[in-house]
Amino acid sequence: MTSPQLEWTLQTLLEQLNEDELKSFKSLLWAFPLEDVLQKTPWSEVEEADGKKLAEILVNTSSENWIRNATVNILEEMNLTELCKMAKAEMMEDGQVQEIDNPELGDAEEDSELAKPGEKEGWRNSMEKQSSVWKNTFWQGDIDNFHDAVTLRNQRFIPFLNPRTPGKLTPYTVVLHGPAGVGKTTLAKKCMLDWTDCNLSPTVRYAFYLSCKELSRMGPCSFAELISKDWPELQDDIPSILAQAQRILFVVDGLDELKVPPGALIQDICGDWEKKKPVPVLLGSLLKRKMLPKAALLVTTRPRALRDLQLLAQQPIYVRVEGFLEEDRRAYFLRHFGDEDQAMRAFELMRSNAALFQLGSAPAVCWIVCTTLKLQMEKGEDPVPTCLTRTGLFLRFLCSRFPQGAQLRGALRTLSLLAAQGLWAQMSVFHREDLERLGVQESDLRLFLDGDILRQDRVSKGCYSFIHLSFQQFFAALFYALEKEEEEDRDGHTSDIGDVQKLLSGEERLKNPDLIQVGHFLFGLANEKRAKELEATFGCRMSPDIKQELLRCKAHLHANKSLSVTDLREVLGCLYESQEEELAKVVVAPLKEISIHLTNTSEVRHCSFSLKHCQDLQKLSLQVAKGVFLENYMDFELDIEFERCTYLTIPTWARQDLRSLRLWTDFCSLFSSNSNLKFLEVKQSFLSDSSVRILCDHVTRSTCHLQKVEIKNVTPDTAYRDFCLAFIGKKTLTHLTLAGHIEWERTMMLMLCDLLRNRKCNLQYLRLGGHCATPEQWAEFFYVLKANQSLKHLRLSANVLLDEGAMLLYKTMTRPKHFLQMLSLENCRLTEASCKDLAAVLVVSKKLTHLCLAKNPIGDTGVKFLCEGLSYPDCKLQTLVLQQCSITKLGCRYLSEALQEACSLTNLDLSVNQIARGLWILCQALENPNCNLKHLRLKTYETNLEVKKLLEEVKEKNPKLTIDCNASGATAPPCCDFFC
Repeated sequence: MTSPQLEWTLQTLLEQLNEDELKSFKSLLWAFPLEDVLQKTPWSEVEEADGKKLAEILVNTSSENWIRNATVNILEEMNLTELCKMAKAEMMEDGQVQEIDNPELGDAEEDSELAKPGEKEGWRNSMEKQSSVWKNTFWQGDIDNFHDAVTLRNQRFIPFLNPRTPGKLTPYTVVLHGPAGVGKTTLAKKCMLDWTDCNLSPTVRYAFYLSCKELSRMGPCSFAELISKDWPELQDDIPSILAQAQRILFVVDGLDELKVPPGALIQDICGDWEKKKPVPVLLGSLLKRKMLPKAALLVTTRPRALRDLQLLAQQPIYVRVEGFLEEDRRAYFLRHFGDEDQAMRAFELMRSNAALFQLGSAPAVCWIVCTTLKLQMEKGEDPVPTCLTRTGLFLRFLCSRFPQGAQLRGALRTLSLLAAQGLWAQMSVFHREDLERLGVQESDLRLFLDGDILRQDRVSKGCYSFIHLSFQQFFAALFYALEKEEEEDRDGHTSDIGDVQKLLSGEERLKNPDLIQVGHFLFGLANEKRAKELEATFGCRMSPDIKQELLRCKAHLHANKSLSVTDLREVLGCLYESQEEELAKVVVAPLKEISIHLTNTSEVRHCSFSLKHCQDLQKLSLQVAKGVFLENYMDFELDIEFERCTYLTIPTWARQDLRSLRLWTDFCSLFSSNSNLKFLEVKQSFLSDSSVRILCDHVTRSTCHLQKVEIKNVTPDTAYRDFCLAFIGKKTLTHLTLAGHIEWERTMMLMLCDLLRNRKCNLQYLRLGGHCATPEQWAEFFYVLKANQSLKHLRLSANVLLDEGAMLLYKTMTRPKHFLQMLSLENCRLTEASCKDLAAVLVVSKKLTHLCLAKNPIGDTGVKFLCEGLSYPDCKLQTLVLQQCSITKLGCRYLSEALQEACSLTNLDLSVNQIARGLWILCQALENPNCNLKHLRLKTYETNLEVKKLLEEVKEKNPKLTIDCNASGATAPPCCDFFC
């Protein structure tokens, strides 16, 4: 069909659509991957087009192949049966394209070629072998569940297997990425089956599986030899198959496990599939599309290899494989337990441990949890302690697979050595040669294969792996924890395994992230009860030195006195994993200041466990991420016996919030139990009304000795009101900051005023930032200040105060009994009009020594008024901040005159002002003996040699003066640095 014919057919079809149907057609059209020219076409043209015009746009911007596929699929989606039949009859005639159910991956004429006699049958026989491999990927009994939950859900995002995806001239590269054990390989193998399914395709198509675990072990070969090693029956057909690259799918599985030197994949790129090259070169040539550029590529990898993949793959499509979602895990538990109440109890126990719940995206971990907890419930044991930590759960699972007194000490040590060797070599699959190198017999592994600790590849019988990567990490931790035998390393098998100090070092963990969890498990195995459980089952004893090894991090804490947020999270997680109170006490004792960023309920639990032992803690900075507490909370009694609740009568979100609030209550007890804790900062936090009330309850207690509190950018807005209420009558509180872009509630202002007028109020510093108060609220606030005798420092930075509000404040400050010594009105939208009344304050006030007007456009006129106040002998002002106040040369003249009259100013900030030649006028005052200025901050003039020389001369004549010329624009230091 020629383009005019296609346009006429398409126009005829589209003109039969009514207005609503045409809109639906355009909406569905937008959902298709559009070809380049159509992508660049303004979509407004498409939206405004009628049927005739739309047909013209599509014909002029898209290939005929794409138009045919898109039209038929959209009409099918709209359930327009008759039009769809017409489209197929008119647009799919003469066999010019394949059936619409098959995605187009190459040239249409090549794809429509019929298979040679026997070719399809021969390939089908070969793919039966691949089908067996795919089925053996699953755990017995889980295949249907996993297939439905993961494979089908993700497969629709793979364009060359989605019949609704129109073809394109360039082949696809799809990257499946996700953590270990979530089904990337399973999905890739299922894609191979679908690609080669003879019932889905009228042509023969080929799929080849390339395991990077295997590729790392191969020597130089040709690409033809590489792909035919697993298909000897097709060896003679390989040349003819490779000649039809558009029919081939290559699966590159486990790119993160490819062991090659940096840069090896992008060197010596080769396009000749008959030429012998190192395997990494062949793989890099395939990914860079030098080798067989028309083939489709499907790559699987863990996230750590994505950065390297970006240098190789051309325009890849990334598909994140998430494994079991929450609803999948819940369904799995229900299926495994049978009893709904038991299943949901076990599910909630796993959910209560965020780290364990995250691991549950892997079906194998769900199986471990279900198997372990079901056995405990059947024995009448309490499963709650088991799920507190991953170490406790994995150890209980391990011990449950063997009878007590099994005396498998040697076998356990052998397997732990194998696990540690693998992790340090970043290897998760062990071949027969690996076992021989370590002196391990395959018979040594039989008990662990039977106990479902290890898995044997059902196709490659000589390959072994742990049930899940996390279990390999657990066994690697056992290698460090178990007591060493005298003949432990006579053969040098442990020489390439790092010691405990190296294991816990940040450098090694950065290079090999899998070591991080080994450290957590190692702390977990330091628990004495777990050591006894392991000894009772396997006859193994824990090393008596392991705790001392772990306490080496104590020296780091003593040296630094504080930790970064990331390091602290790691330390607290490890200490909680140990469940050893004494160990936690020794490790956290030296901490004086900490910053915590809580992102889930498990981290709240970790903090509660360890920080109660941090009795020398003086400052705590806290940040709570969104989702730790629920905004749509409901009131529940906190003393409810949570574990005895019927899981079907309380909504999931309510149970989650209840758990969070109980853990939060334990955490907040820190504020009422630590007498040394003086400084609390809560910033960028998403709280709830209930969580705020719990925190305030502990703050109000007499055993809480907080002196300085900063609440900044916290939700909900009512939190500020509740904090003000909590601080009323708090004698120890001397510094309070309430900052955030919120609308002031009247109740909040009332609480704040009650706080200031209370006779026990000892507040000396108050900062209010980012608030939008009404003039009436400001009037009430300033009226209360008249009676307060403790407040010395008031910062109203970034408030909508305006001149009207400032006038009310100045009126209060002209009273003889006002006590303010430092006042900051930075960025309060003041003009020169407010400066006249402010000058009157400078004249009569004998207390005010520091004044900040930064980021207010007061201009030269405002400076003139201020200088009139400065010139009075009774003025006590020492520090004046006029950063970014629209001051010019004229303003400098006013300041110069005031400074030469022996005014009290000793610190002056004029940064971020365009004073230009005003600097020369200012320097006249700086050289005057009557000038008391000691510190001057200016805009940088380092590139102006004349200015630089002038300032050097001033310093020579006035050696007591410090001039800071590095205060410009974004690099200007905060006003408060100079102000305080």
